[in-house]
Amino acid sequence: MKKVDVYILKMFLVTFFFSMVLFTFIAIAVDASEHTQDFVKSGQSFNQIVANYYIGFVPYIWGLLFPLFVFIAVIYFTSRMAARSEIVAILAGGSSYNRFLRPYILGGIILAALLFLANREFIPKGNEIRGNFQVKYLDGIDRSGGGSFQDTYYRRSDSNSYLGIRYYDSVQKSAGGFFLHRTKDNKVVYNLRAEGMKWDTAQKNWQLTNAVERKVTPEGEIITRLSTLNLNLNIKPSDLKKDKYLKDKLTTTQLKSFIQLEELRGSEGLNTLKVERFRRSATPVSVILLTLIGAVIASRKNRGGGGLHIATGFIIASLFILTDRFSSTFSIKGNFPPLLAAWTPNLIFSVVALWFYKKAQK
Repeated sequence: MKKVDVYILKMFLVTFFFSMVLFTFIAIAVDASEHTQDFVKSGQSFNQIVANYYIGFVPYIWGLLFPLFVFIAVIYFTSRMAARSEIVAILAGGSSYNRFLRPYILGGIILAALLFLANREFIPKGNEIRGNFQVKYLDGIDRSGGGSFQDTYYRRSDSNSYLGIRYYDSVQKSAGGFFLHRTKDNKVVYNLRAEGMKWDTAQKNWQLTNAVERKVTPEGEIITRLSTLNLNLNIKPSDLKKDKYLKDKLTTTQLKSFIQLEELRGSEGLNTLKVERFRRSATPVSVILLTLIGAVIASRKNRGGGGLHIATGFIIASLFILTDRFSSTFSIKGNFPPLLAAWTPNLIFSVVALWFYKKAQK
């Protein structure tokens, strides 16, 4: 690397981290003003709120706005270089335009790798801290002990077993009704029904009450009545509890395993999880694309100065976010493939980046 490469890369990284810290403080200030009353009602001290909420909130903001931080940083410091005619001097010194872009691409790859690693482990762990606090104190959950109920769950326990759970209470970890049947060669060979079920914390399985068990054999049907029956299912209480922050809490490895397990159970509505899984790989690529677009836009000196570059940058960033939201919504609410939904913004803005590159003054 030459001195000019080190200079550009240093400006890139310093401006990025400065803008990230600045916007993080702004986000914390806005969030704190919105939740002041909730914090007071929670009874948590300042140190507890910081440790139990904002320690997780900061990684969440970083993960959410990381590509935007990179884009703003590139636009800002490159437009300043253009205003001081530094880019003209670099190109006049014999460097090609492609050679000039090399430190930008290197910086984008470094930051993309950082985001990729953070998306897999660091950010989900922060989201778990933030999500647990929000569920307990900020989302208006009834803390009177009544719990949350869902009328009926239908699940596939394994490849041959299907079960249903009625009136499940996530706090008491109990249900008002249960049934299970197993099939073989498209025929029901086993059926189990119970008036109630509850999680047995000692044996780590489900305890059924007033159960009726039916087994279909070649000789006929065998019926057995049991006052209590402990049963091992491929389902735990945490699997039955609704958690809107679940996709954000799981590490990438856990998310892949959870999706596979839910597919085995025949669960519906998995596109939300699948889009999140694919986005964790797609977003780092977005960092590289936005770095290139920002460098090409801001390297051109014009009479509008840096303000025009920043305005153009915000328009492009807004369009990128809208494209991402639309593709995700079409996948979650419709039949748009999750993999394509996660990568659509990158595909579209690859064309945008190529167009800006061809139009750039070299």
